[in-house]
Amino acid sequence: MCTSIVEVVRAEGMARREAGWFSLSHSVVAYDHARHAPFGDVITLDFINTALDPAARAGIELTLETAKELRAALDRAIVAAEFEEAEVRGQAAPLSAPTISPMGSLSDSANESSAVQGRVMREAAAVSL
Repeated sequence: MCTSIVEVVRAEGMARREAGWFSLSHSVVAYDHARHAPFGDVITLDFINTALDPAARAGIELTLETAKELRAALDRAIVAAEFEEAEVRGQAAPLSAPTISPMGSLSDSANESSAVQGRVMREAAAVSL
């Protein structure tokens, strides 16, 4: 079954391939059949640069459970980094940093912020792989 679940967002960063490091232009998140991992359907993460050759790609395939654990770890790291950045800039840090529940979800105010960031980051542009 092909799910057609695909999210494409602009990306700034670097990824490594056999020939060395390359700059990113997009990240692609999808849920579909595993191509390489010995699982059924997986979350795939592809980090690409559409201005470079097709080999400018770093991809991974994760089980849904592993992807959830990764998302929770990213949420915790982002919350901590935002708190740290606010302190470094001398801005008043929030009275209490958003918390992560044991199940890995952000508190309501952080969820709201993440939802807004998600809407802003989503692009409808198709990226040819």
